[in-house]
Amino acid sequence: MEILDYLLVVAVGIIAGFINTVAGGGSLLTLPVLIFMGLPPALANGTNRVGVLLQNVFAVSGFKSKGVSVFPYAIYLAITALVGAVIGAKLAVDIKGELFNRILAVVMVLVLIITIFNPLKKKGDAVEMMTPKRKALSIFLYFFVGLYGGFIQAGIGFIMIAVLTSINGLSMAKTNSIKVFVVLVYTFFAIIVFVMEDKVNWTLGLTLALGTSTGGWIASRWSADKDDKLIRIFLVVAVSAMAIKLWFF
Repeated sequence: MEILDYLLVVAVGIIAGFINTVAGGGSLLTLPVLIFMGLPPALANGTNRVGVLLQNVFAVSGFKSKGVSVFPYAIYLAITALVGAVIGAKLAVDIKGELFNRILAVVMVLVLIITIFNPLKKKGDAVEMMTPKRKALSIFLYFFVGLYGGFIQAGIGFIMIAVLTSINGLSMAKTNSIKVFVVLVYTFFAIIVFVMEDKVNWTLGLTLALGTSTGGWIASRWSADKDDKLIRIFLVVAVSAMAIKLWFF
């Protein structure tokens, strides 16, 4: 690969890291780009996790520096998610490349629908609902969140936000702080599965991580109340083009 290819990966990583932290869907950009660069789908899926992992290290640090955290609740969510993620990652390394591309294209379209209509956007002040029953329900559901995250990762942020805002009524700042922590934990274990199956390109993965880490750090220190309209418009255009290419070409 040429130097311009690596610069492209860094640039896409910065954008994806920012998007992943303030909302979700960054892997809808990075994963297709890695596939388009010639990596087999399973290898691209594993390589993408390197950027996701390091991005969330910086994002967690950024939220902590701002005093935003929800512990120990985030730990409980992370434990159930990592169990699901290990199972999902194992499924991902065994799936055929063409089928994976089709699944990814469908996921991208579904996430586009969510992005366009934005049903997860909360109006007014959040009313927290942190009763034991609601906490237990979210912890249970995060096993399936981890299962999906371990399998494909793309768009996982929207699912995590949906659970925490609808069931627990958490603010976006607290929701995003939990999200990046949980993704950090389960990605660490999921990436072990990909490494054991030799499904990680470390050169591209670390290059991507340079970008995603930068984007994640910037976004975690950016106001959680800023309008995400421009981000959603960008995702609609970029993801639409990539989904078409994945399905038809």
